[in-house]
Amino acid sequence: ILEANREAARIFHAALYRPEGKVALDYYHSRGYTDATIKHFGLGFAPAGWDYLLKALRAKGFKDEELIAAFLAARGRNGGLYDVFRNRVMIPIIDIRGNVVAFGGRVLDDSKPKYINTEGTLAFSKSHNLFALNFAKNEAEKGLILCEGAPDCIAMHQAGFGNAIATLGTAITGEHARLLSRFTKMVYLA
Repeated sequence: ILEANREAARIFHAALYRPEGKVALDYYHSRGYTDATIKHFGLGFAPAGWDYLLKALRAKGFKDEELIAAFLAARGRNGGLYDVFRNRVMIPIIDIRGNVVAFGGRVLDDSKPKYINTEGTLAFSKSHNLFALNFAKNEAEKGLILCEGAPDCIAMHQAGFGNAIATLGTAITGEHARLLSRFTKMVYLA
């Protein structure tokens, strides 16, 4: 799962700089993100279509069941596989050890659902991970700033607040509190 996620993150990031990724790159720039920030967080784009990522990962030797286990592909009603993330800006979720464990994807139009996030896998549980803690842990002595979501957290980092983090959902769990307490005694809610 970790290898598939790492490779998917590379594919999504590369797609951002292809012609079909211009709409996503323009979206990131409209949010005020610089190219350095986009690269730092490994932001990417999942192109439209049903099998862009699937084809790329199969070509690298990944098996269908591995891609399903990673929540990168899903099985349709007819039994065929399709990409879970399509026509979305992609934010990789990286754990404190530097592994890509999940993704958050947001549509660029009015289609639904607006957000698709990796569901629980063997490598990921949203109640046990905090976005950007892999970076913020190095500045945790100043306390940690808990933002509403990953996009706000990214903006905070770009503005010089390298101690910003975000939950991966609306709840702060006991597991989050225990994880935070390993790095700091001071948390600011933003």
